[in-house]
Amino acid sequence: MCGLKRLTAGEEYLADHFPGFPIMPGVLQLQSLVEAGSWLLRLTDDFAHSVTVLREVKTVKYGNLMQPGKVLDVTVELTDRNGAAAAFKGRGECEGVQTVSAQFTLASYNLADRNPAVSDRDERLRNHWRALHLLLTGEIRGATDAA
Repeated sequence: MCGLKRLTAGEEYLADHFPGFPIMPGVLQLQSLVEAGSWLLRLTDDFAHSVTVLREVKTVKYGNLMQPGKVLDVTVELTDRNGAAAAFKGRGECEGVQTVSAQFTLASYNLADRNPAVSDRDERLRNHWRALHLLLTGEIRGATDAA
């Protein structure tokens, strides 16, 4: 799964990270990998689960700094699957140079697995993720406030 994050100078957190020398925080670079992994998991499972959570992160490495005006190219690969848990390997690059890499585990589930009374929320969330996917891939245009 591939994705990208365009870092603009208008992102609020850059005013504090760092004044006079804004860079994208490493944790947000890692979050970009996790988000791409979440989308890969949703698509692999055909949106079967409404919730995806981060369970574990290991071997995080940071490289070059990510500055405003640059694009973070993200690539993630599903490396193992054990029930609801899925292991990933991810890498982020800017202009061909690594800025972040990590191995991480995500887990997915439905809210109704823990409380059957909220199964309607699962369907609303799955519909939201489907609609957002269509919007992000350019297949539809418009709001995605299905959840």
